[in-house]
Amino acid sequence: MSQVTVYEAEVGLPSGIGPMEADECQIDPIAFEAFVVALLAWHSETRHAVMASLSEGFVATVLALAEMANIEVSQQRAKHAETHYLKAASDPHAKEWTGALEQKSRELVRHMAY
Repeated sequence: MSQVTVYEAEVGLPSGIGPMEADECQIDPIAFEAFVVALLAWHSETRHAVMASLSEGFVATVLALAEMANIEVSQQRAKHAETHYLKAASDPHAKEWTGALEQKSRELVRHMAY
């Protein structure tokens, strides 16, 4: 849960994830969807290799939770999110989103209980 707080500060949005009680927490789907889109945009645009590596597991987990909640998140949607981390979609140096995070999130979904 402390990582949630860190990334809420990074993207400047609340996650919609409530407090943990008995190993469960409530999630506000509207706030969570906005958070996931902003987080993916932030992760896609980071140019710091260490930060990208450190955040990869958290981002994959959030994507898995979004999938379980039937929230569709795509790189195209993240590019159009209003966040100060994004550069113009036409930036030729913008980091391409690979299928790596998507693959990790799918693996995590298989291990999460519905």
